[in-house]
Amino acid sequence: MNDIHLKADLAARYKPFLDTILEHHQDLIHSIHIVGSALTQDYDPRNSDINSVVVLENMNLKFLEFLAPLGKKFGKKRIAAPLIMTPGYIDASLDVFPIEFFNIQRLHYTIFGKDVFQDLDIKKSDLRRQCEQEIKIKLMGLRQGFISAAGNQRILGRGFAESFSGYIPLFKSIILLFGQEPPNNNYAILSVLEEVSGVGTNVFKKVLNQKYKNAHPPIEHLNIIFKEYYAALEKLGEITDEIAI
Repeated sequence: MNDIHLKADLAARYKPFLDTILEHHQDLIHSIHIVGSALTQDYDPRNSDINSVVVLENMNLKFLEFLAPLGKKFGKKRIAAPLIMTPGYIDASLDVFPIEFFNIQRLHYTIFGKDVFQDLDIKKSDLRRQCEQEIKIKLMGLRQGFISAAGNQRILGRGFAESFSGYIPLFKSIILLFGQEPPNNNYAILSVLEEVSGVGTNVFKKVLNQKYKNAHPPIEHLNIIFKEYYAALEKLGEITDEIAI
């Protein structure tokens, strides 16, 4: 069973959005789930969004038309536009998006309807394949981002901070490939990743510290971070490629 709990204040913030959906289109809804960092101790109500997944019985574009205008109203309350899926889409996509579904499976709270994520059968071979792909994509993105920043300290620093949350699902998946159950706290994830892979994660912790503190280090410091960041991610890619499944 999923033992994730939903904080009362977070539930209260999401409730008007939930009520609006159910008031108008409950007949279309299979289930609704809170997912991601809102369910962890890393959640900051001042700066973090509440992410969710709305599972429809069948895809319905009229529902999307209904949902779209709500973004402005609820976005101000840091409720992000939900992912829209169907049970059929989920079943057909496990081999294509195993990282995403693994992280939803490990970190979700079903606020309405049946829990469709708890018993997903995610194959480690699919997970490793996507991890390898994601690392290659992120290495390419690092190279392009560094060049595009053109030595601008603000752009480069913001790029590191804003992209970091996208690394956490990847790191959690790599930890699972090593046979460990990944924690949910960001710092704990980095510590366990270093323990199981042997790759130093201090540079990732530096970026995480800068993100939390909204720090603006000089360009010379950011250039060093880029080199360390790139080297650590490249090494993770090599090690992930060697994991026997």
